[in-house]
Amino acid sequence: MNQEQLTKSALELLKNLIAIESFSKEEDKTAAAIQAWLASYNIPTERDINNVIAKNKYWDDSKPTLLLNSHHDTVKPNTAYTKNPFDPHIEDGKLFGLGSNDAGGPLVSLLATFINFYEAENLNHNILMVASAEEENAGENSLRGLLPKLPPIDVAIVGEPTLMQLAIAEKGLVVFDAVVKGTPSHAAHPNTDNAIYNTIDALNWFKNYKFKKTSEALGDVKLTVTQINAGTQHNVVPAHVDLVIDVRVNDAYSNKEIADILKKEAPCSIKERSLRLNSSKIDKDHPLVQSGIALGRSTYGSPTLSDQAALSCQSLKLGPGDSTRSHSANEFIYVHEIEEGIDLYIKLLKGFLQ
Repeated sequence: MNQEQLTKSALELLKNLIAIESFSKEEDKTAAAIQAWLASYNIPTERDINNVIAKNKYWDDSKPTLLLNSHHDTVKPNTAYTKNPFDPHIEDGKLFGLGSNDAGGPLVSLLATFINFYEAENLNHNILMVASAEEENAGENSLRGLLPKLPPIDVAIVGEPTLMQLAIAEKGLVVFDAVVKGTPSHAAHPNTDNAIYNTIDALNWFKNYKFKKTSEALGDVKLTVTQINAGTQHNVVPAHVDLVIDVRVNDAYSNKEIADILKKEAPCSIKERSLRLNSSKIDKDHPLVQSGIALGRSTYGSPTLSDQAALSCQSLKLGPGDSTRSHSANEFIYVHEIEEGIDLYIKLLKGFLQ
């Protein structure tokens, strides 16, 4: 099949996926649609819960493996939608619909690219295609849960909307629960240890704190207080104030290092919820990145989280669409972005695999 026909077919698949509700943990019908589409090209698949897996025809266990991955689950449409989120339609070159940009466009573009190379012989890497589930909620049955069941992966492309620029690093995430303590009392009585007033100093500390190490690709670690909660009634000074701290971690630190630093230095008790969403990166001189640079693509560091966080191998985030449209009302992707995305993916892999 020529590339023009393949692109047209991928666009029809995306329309089909948009029309099917596929919220996280409810992706069984989109998984079946992806399997049926690959079967129409005589490509066998495996299914693990709602994850769809396929291997290139001439798989060789002695070769390293390239993973192509994107997800087919979506968030629920926000209340600002004025269009039907499950009605895929094109207006002024824009394909509208929930999941069109995040991450339907990247997903079908990677699937088309996989088909393009499926029967190629003498590639220097195996190609493992995974259309994964539960990315939006980082669920147990997402790529993270699937990885132990997959062959060893040496390098990966994670399909997310990046305007087809090369995201060579991605910030990790640690969420902390912090507690500022004080002395509870009746509001009518003097109290020099009011937990709410104590929180002023704690908030200023978090506001002004700077981690020492910066990153060429990702810049500084970003620490943000995102939630605060205290008190139950107007005449009672509470015993404590609860804070939630969102920390976006650059590739100069591990998540554990961030947790250790804050536990030692923060002016209140603090505890991490999880350390599993680490930052990701790929060397700028990696052949996959160099293949993209040779095509005129630029490199950057991404502040947004994806299934890259589940991977321990080097990984590149790359895909058609714009991340600023993700989770927005009346989500869309330009048709030309999908056309250009497939073309660039194929050229990128020709430079890397052959």
